[in-house]
Amino acid sequence: MRKILVALFGSIVLLAGCTGGNEAEDSSDAGEVTNEAGSDEPVSNGTVGEPEVVTEDLNIPWSINHHDDVFYLSERPGNVVVVSDGQKEEQDVELDKKVSTVSEAGLLGFVLAPDFAESKHAYAYYTYEEEGEVLNRVVLLEQSENVWREAEVLLDKIPSGQVHHGGRLKIGPDEKLYITTGDASEPELAQDKDSLAGKILRMNLDGSIPDDNPFENSYVYSYGHRNPQGLAWSEEGELYESEHGPTANDEINVIRAGSNYGWPEITGEASKEGMESPIFTSGDGTTWAPSGMAYSDGKLYVAALRGTAVLEFDIEAGEMREVVTGLGRIRDIHIEDETLYFISNNTDGRGEPLDNDDHLYKMDISGL
Repeated sequence: MRKILVALFGSIVLLAGCTGGNEAEDSSDAGEVTNEAGSDEPVSNGTVGEPEVVTEDLNIPWSINHHDDVFYLSERPGNVVVVSDGQKEEQDVELDKKVSTVSEAGLLGFVLAPDFAESKHAYAYYTYEEEGEVLNRVVLLEQSENVWREAEVLLDKIPSGQVHHGGRLKIGPDEKLYITTGDASEPELAQDKDSLAGKILRMNLDGSIPDDNPFENSYVYSYGHRNPQGLAWSEEGELYESEHGPTANDEINVIRAGSNYGWPEITGEASKEGMESPIFTSGDGTTWAPSGMAYSDGKLYVAALRGTAVLEFDIEAGEMREVVTGLGRIRDIHIEDETLYFISNNTDGRGEPLDNDDHLYKMDISGL
């Protein structure tokens, strides 16, 4: 597979002194990226509109959903924020287990069911603690009178740890639920196909295992992942993934059913027979800490936490550039028509919050 080492346009963040056991973004304090004049004002590159605030004062938001002109945002402490016509409402989420407060944990992935308008169902991924273990589970939520309640556990006891929880949920064009899981800070689990850690999982919307999954009687769709954070599909159904690497070497991958993505045996530009290499990597000296992502017109738009930017990857040209900087850590991205929506994540304890952070922003990308 084609491997491309790319350098960031504008300001970049260099790693120093990271240990292999920590998420790439953990190696040093993450500061804001500023424009060339040293201003804190947001910068967009190319012929695009400037970011506009949709709503503010969010509390560690993690996922963006959009339905009938209404936004549904998950927050790590265990809430869902509903935004309609510029008005924000924080709605309670009643879970069977208490949400864990370990680093990077909480209410993470959140996606509305395809029939949400009728069923009021959504899927969620959250971290909890039990008998000294940190674990994750995938559950079905039901909204009633502005409260979301855990209605059914679909998959439980996904290995976790102090970091590397994964957590992204997306419903694919095949109407299957895709789930990213981290290696739970135990790298060897990523190569163990009998473990749920360090994987992309795939399930039917009722929680059962699809008959056409690559491994018999297994949720595992791909393996050898360190801390996968973003999923997106092209119009042709190609699945892309973003992943945190160790000491930089972050990755953008094309995901094939049953394939091995190498962690911990290979990282970055390295290759090994039987293992897939990324189509983009940040290389040894730079980190993006990529998170949520979206696809539009041959390009991937990726949220960068340590990279403090919205990154644009031109798949055919093999090129990358920043399209937004100056707003701090970016966690998730959603694209609708020619509008890009994204959420900042400066209140997560690693950023430097701006006024009224965190924010949901929108930006016109029709000129890109």
